[in-house]
Amino acid sequence: MKAIVCERYGAPEQLQLRDVPVPALRERQVLVRVRATTVNDYDWSMVTGRPHIYKLFFGLFRPRRPIPGMELAGTVEALGTNATRWRVGDGVYGDVSNGGLGTFAEFVAVPESELRRMPAGLSFAQAAAIPHALELAYQAVVEIGALKDGERVLINGGGGGVGTFALQLAKRQGCTVWGVDTGEKLKAMTAMGFDRVIDYKQQDFTQLGERFDLVVDAKTKRSAGELARALTLTGRYVTVGGDPGQLIALLFARWFGRRNMRILALKSNKNLDELAPLLSSGALKAVIDGPYTLHEAPRLIRRFGEGLHTGKVVLEVAGAE
Repeated sequence: MKAIVCERYGAPEQLQLRDVPVPALRERQVLVRVRATTVNDYDWSMVTGRPHIYKLFFGLFRPRRPIPGMELAGTVEALGTNATRWRVGDGVYGDVSNGGLGTFAEFVAVPESELRRMPAGLSFAQAAAIPHALELAYQAVVEIGALKDGERVLINGGGGGVGTFALQLAKRQGCTVWGVDTGEKLKAMTAMGFDRVIDYKQQDFTQLGERFDLVVDAKTKRSAGELARALTLTGRYVTVGGDPGQLIALLFARWFGRRNMRILALKSNKNLDELAPLLSSGALKAVIDGPYTLHEAPRLIRRFGEGLHTGKVVLEVAGAE
C-alpha cells in the first residue's frame, strides 16, 4: 500500500510517499481502507519533533510509528479475530489516536472500539474533518464549559477546526462570540458568524478590558493571571492545547485556587453518535481546507504548522499516487 513515511525528525518536506506492507490485524482490530484523513497538531509535532518534550511520547531519536495521521473516514476492509462490531463494507470514521495511528496510508489497522458509524449523507472528506475537532469543541463548550444561553464567549484560535465547531455550538445557544486569529482567517471567521474578530498580532485579548463568560483556548500562550483578566466573576476558561510550559503552569494554577480554569483531557469519539443527527442534517458542519491528495502531505503539514489553514486540512487517500 501507499503511505506517507517519516523516518526522522525534521522539516515536513523530508516526508516520502512510499510502498509499505498492509498492516497485520490483531485481535479485535479491523482493517480500514482510508478514504480521507486530516492534518492535526499531532502530525506537525510527530514530523518535526517540536516541541522537543513531545519526543518523550513519539520517540527520543526518531518516531516510533513512522506513518503520521490520527483521524480518518473510510470503509471496513477486513476483520481481525473476535472483531464483531463491524461488517466488511461499513462506512466508519473516528479519532483513532488511542490505538490506530498511521492514517496517512491506504490502509490502517484500528481497534474496533475506536470507530464510529459515519453519519448519513456525509462524504468521506466531510466525515474525516469531524471527530477530533468536534469532540474537543463539544467537550470544551458544553461538558466542561457548561455554556448557558446568551453568554459571551471568546475562542482563541477561532479559525481552526476546533474554533469553527465551537462557534457553531455557541451560536446554537444564542451566544455572542468573539474569535481570535490572524491573516486571511479573519475574513473567513466574519463570514462564518463571529460577532467580532481580533488579530492577535495587533491586539492581546487579555488587555482589551472585555470580560467573557467562557473562554475556549486552542492556542494557550498566556499565564493564568493574564487569562483571568478576560473572565467575568463567574467566567470559565477551558484550554484544549497550546504551549506545553503554559499548560503545566495552568495545571499548577488550578491546584492553587483557580478552579475555573480547566485543561481538557479529551475523551475521543465520546459524543459522535449522539451528535450524528446534527451532522447529517447540516446543523453542524465541518469547515474544510481542501480536500487535497495524500502526496501533498508534506506541503500541507507545513501549511498547518504555519497556521495558514482555515478549519480542517483534509487529504483524500484512496488510490494515492
